[in-house]
Amino acid sequence: MNKTLRSPWTYVLFLLPLLILYLMFFIYPMISAFTTAFMKWNGLTPPKFNGLTNFKHAFADSKFWESASNNGKFILFSVFVQVPVIIFFSLLISNVKKLKGLYKTAVFVPSVMSTAVIGILWSFIYEPDIGLFNQILTKIGLHPVMWLSDTSWAMFSILITNAWQWTGFYIVMVLAAILSIPREIDEAAIVDGASAFTRATRITVPLIMPIISVVIMLSISGAMKAADIIIVMTDGGPGGVTDVMATYLIKYGITNAKYGYGNSIGVLIFMFSLILTALYQVLIARRVERVEY
Repeated sequence: MNKTLRSPWTYVLFLLPLLILYLMFFIYPMISAFTTAFMKWNGLTPPKFNGLTNFKHAFADSKFWESASNNGKFILFSVFVQVPVIIFFSLLISNVKKLKGLYKTAVFVPSVMSTAVIGILWSFIYEPDIGLFNQILTKIGLHPVMWLSDTSWAMFSILITNAWQWTGFYIVMVLAAILSIPREIDEAAIVDGASAFTRATRITVPLIMPIISVVIMLSISGAMKAADIIIVMTDGGPGGVTDVMATYLIKYGITNAKYGYGNSIGVLIFMFSLILTALYQVLIARRVERVEY
């Protein structure tokens, strides 16, 4: 037995199935996408090399840039609205004395629910005639809002829904970081006369900045691959105002059997995501020092 465990081939045999699956379902599709991005291909006839034509077509299409700007809205909303809300509720729950586990479970539940279920649920909430929001607006004397069919409100409505789904997941991450801070630090601040607000802003938040940095990076990567919630709720409508790059890929690439063009959009999504995360790592994340208690 010991002789078997000392042999490197034993570990190779254990890793081989996983490595084969990784090559089949990750490496090969990625290489295939990069190669066909430079080809004209409808999935039936042999692909024909057309150089940078697919990318030129994407850069010249205003619909593509509109969808890319919607990804930008996802990022901005996540970083400047969702992250402060996450920090606020994490601080709030961390100071709860009773039923803390119940609150953690309650905020985490949406993140384990199917996106299709959440999209349908919030579509009922946004329903123009019997939806919860419009019922409230009617009660206080305001006009109903066409949340998902009005070009002014559709994108905002989806951003709220997406934030509701994933905020709890990030709260649990930040809450774990807060609860790992030694109580002696907080108790020393209380002895020195620091208020709850001062302790939160001057002690707790600086100490959990590394995990907040991770949350921001995950929010950026999640915003770049957002698609399912949009497909369920609006399918890019009305008039394409809620399309993101992934739904643009499906609508103008896959649905129209322009697989070469679709793969070029996939490559652009990958490159944009890589550039954004790299810039964040270099410009911001590296400045966040690792905290040693």
